[in-house]
Amino acid sequence: MDQDKFIFCLEAVADVEVQNSTEIVKHLEELALNHGVSSIYKNCDTIEGLEESLGALLYDDHNFKDYEIIYLVMQGQENSICIHDYFYSLEEIAELFEGKMKGKIVHFANEKILDLSSEEAQYFLDVTGARAISGYGATFNNISSIHLDKVFFSLCQEEFDLVTIVEELHQKFYEACKALDFRLYY
Repeated sequence: MDQDKFIFCLEAVADVEVQNSTEIVKHLEELALNHGVSSIYKNCDTIEGLEESLGALLYDDHNFKDYEIIYLVMQGQENSICIHDYFYSLEEIAELFEGKMKGKIVHFANEKILDLSSEEAQYFLDVTGARAISGYGATFNNISSIHLDKVFFSLCQEEFDLVTIVEELHQKFYEACKALDFRLYY
């Protein structure tokens, strides 16, 4: 496993001033301990916070090239995210980070359904430079995708080819992939 690759997790919360250890933080710690996959966690409660956090990662972290996955844990709908009761389209997000996600996999937890047309997905990939965008077509009340996310992240550390990663994920966890409707656009 290549231990020089990291996950950057950005979670939308109601108020960044309230310090709560979320389920996501606990699972990222477990992923680091059990699978050697390191991560950086930040939270945001505004679009400016999202932009500032990703901007700091892009411009201030000299190891940015080693971040393979940008893990977004936020609510939303098919082609939008919701931060503090405001909806932002993935097109708007793509334009904020134009050309700045080269080679990254942008992965959404199942708090937000990811249902993109091929044109929407291609636009996001072309504008941001991301290698892929992934997430889930189904959400279940109070059931997190974190366990499948962790397997996906581990596979991304071991393998570069996206098709091989998705095939292996489906072979090992077919029922979970089917129930959550795992999707990857590349």
